[in-house]
Amino acid sequence: MKNKLCLGIIAFVSIILFSCKKEYTIGGSVHDPHVNMTTYDYLKTNPLFDTIVLLIDKTGLKEEVNASGTFFAITDYALDNYIDVKRDVARLTDPNVLYDYDSMDFKALKDSLRAYMFKDKITLDNATKAGKFYTANDGEKRLIQGIPSSDYTNNGVFTQYPVYLYLTKVIAKPGSPVPPDESGLPNLTADQFLQTSCQTTGIITTTGILHVLNNRHVFTYYADLFN
Repeated sequence: MKNKLCLGIIAFVSIILFSCKKEYTIGGSVHDPHVNMTTYDYLKTNPLFDTIVLLIDKTGLKEEVNASGTFFAITDYALDNYIDVKRDVARLTDPNVLYDYDSMDFKALKDSLRAYMFKDKITLDNATKAGKFYTANDGEKRLIQGIPSSDYTNNGVFTQYPVYLYLTKVIAKPGSPVPPDESGLPNLTADQFLQTSCQTTGIITTTGILHVLNNRHVFTYYADLFN
């Protein structure tokens, strides 16, 4: 899967062309974010998600993906990252252990994949910096944020900073549980927010809204749980 870099770049550019809803700086036209296919079928047509489609199939979640109002899709790289970390952790006790795609417990990962699906239709337009809790299909709350960034901007060209959509897992710490609602968020420490930004937002399929998490993400936030 590591040799998909070129395909991944091409696919990423394709996704950008589908999902951009505003002009960049000058000129150009507004791109239509709609794609005339289901969320699952869209993923299946893009090589950036071929292993993720296999994961969806293995966990039997095709219909649930299509029934979701919003799906934060991970890329093949995010699954590669997860496998790499799982292998590294396993080798702490057995240096010769092998861990690859076929080693994964697909039954156990069913709810892990559901953590990226939501019944609600979540868009960048209604996301705020402070964030709002949404309940994922695994029953756990996830914080959705729209955070402005000065990356890749030029003062004097942009009238405002671009906003990136974040899917954030909030974790409990001793003496600092996950609050029941957003009002308790200011009481948490920075290390309780496991943030992942989207590299693409707002693809509108015939069954829901699709956002794509960045390639550095580790499926299930597995690496963050060891920091």
